[in-house]
Amino acid sequence: MARNPGQLAGVQAGLSELRSRLLFVFIALLVYRVGTHIPIPGINPDRLAALFTQQQGGLLDMFNMFSGGALERMSILALGPMPYITASIIMNLMQMMHPALKELRKEGEAGRRKITQYTRYGTLLIALVQGSALTVTLANQNLAFSPDFLFYFVGVTTVVVGALFVMWLGEQITERGVGNGISLLIFCGIVASFPAAIGQAFEAARQGDINIIALIVVGVLAVLLIWGVVYVERGQRRITVNYAKRQQGRKMVQGQSTHLPLKVNMAGVIPAIFASSLLLAPASIAQWFGQSPGASWLQDLALVLSPGQPLYILMFAAGIIFFSFFYTALTYDPKEVADNLKKQGAFVPGIRPGQQTAKYIDDVITRLTTFGSVYVALVCLLPLFMSSYFNTPVQLGGTALLIIVVVAMDFMAQVQSHLMSSQYAKLMEKSNLKGYSKTPGK
Repeated sequence: MARNPGQLAGVQAGLSELRSRLLFVFIALLVYRVGTHIPIPGINPDRLAALFTQQQGGLLDMFNMFSGGALERMSILALGPMPYITASIIMNLMQMMHPALKELRKEGEAGRRKITQYTRYGTLLIALVQGSALTVTLANQNLAFSPDFLFYFVGVTTVVVGALFVMWLGEQITERGVGNGISLLIFCGIVASFPAAIGQAFEAARQGDINIIALIVVGVLAVLLIWGVVYVERGQRRITVNYAKRQQGRKMVQGQSTHLPLKVNMAGVIPAIFASSLLLAPASIAQWFGQSPGASWLQDLALVLSPGQPLYILMFAAGIIFFSFFYTALTYDPKEVADNLKKQGAFVPGIRPGQQTAKYIDDVITRLTTFGSVYVALVCLLPLFMSSYFNTPVQLGGTALLIIVVVAMDFMAQVQSHLMSSQYAKLMEKSNLKGYSKTPGK
């Protein structure tokens, strides 16, 4: 069926806007990747490479994953998005506990801007602490050519400014591009490391360091894991909602039936990121300051909290489950949904409107979140078990795989949403309906 001129114009306008947004995302990610290759002045690259070789598979690898390889090169963006993520976690926790911040969140756009401003201040403070600790660690590990005052000043300044730049860049991508900016920056950093990781795995298999059969099995399991993540992330629990008969003018409109969609994993990838960042904070502090005299216990703490250790696995799983329930409760209020349904004359069949509907929705969300949190924990911990069982370094899996799949699916969904919304707005304008024309007076 041929489209009319209004539809074609709507499609062209939508494609033009989407093209500009995607171009902005591409340029922003390119700038970010260039920034991860600009080193901090005064760092000895040979000693830095030796340090990462010695601690491969440990805590530094986790940091390096979130920074997109910037930490391994000790670039000006070495802290990556971690200060901003940590500040966001703290602000979300404070919104749940502090009445003033809870009320501020309900004030709409003005309240959200205020919370964003507080998050930025928190990012600056955390970046100062982490940047100072990182610079001191570089000096203690003999990675600096000349560990004098100038080195400390330049080192702290560059990494703090780099962390603020990452925060600003992520906000710009969210506002002017497509998708969540910080998630896309993490996604870009993880994907950028895949070619080198795959090449190293095949080279190790060629030299006999890794069993080729085990490598093939790991690859097949990774593909199955991706399929499972996509399947669960697309899963929904649909609650049937009926609308009562209502009168519009002189006509009686027949009641309609629809559904309330609830995702199986409502929290997405946020619990994995939050749990990882919270575990990295104490472990990194222990490792950074463990070289000081009389602080050997900090080295033991850093070792216990390293990826793959029993305490790390237990705390990581507990953190994922906690943040799954916490983030879902923060973003989805069953009482508010039930009140909105009651105001619209809608009801769940067999459930009384109001409090009973809120309780029913809350019970459904609790069951979904229980399953979703266990699913996220298993996906994030599976590569650790695979690495231990097959004795191979698993690069694709866990938190990285979950981030890649969820961010990619969210990105594609927002691309489709931008196309549909732009076409709808253009068609409404072409239909000459009152209130849809962009030109005043029409």
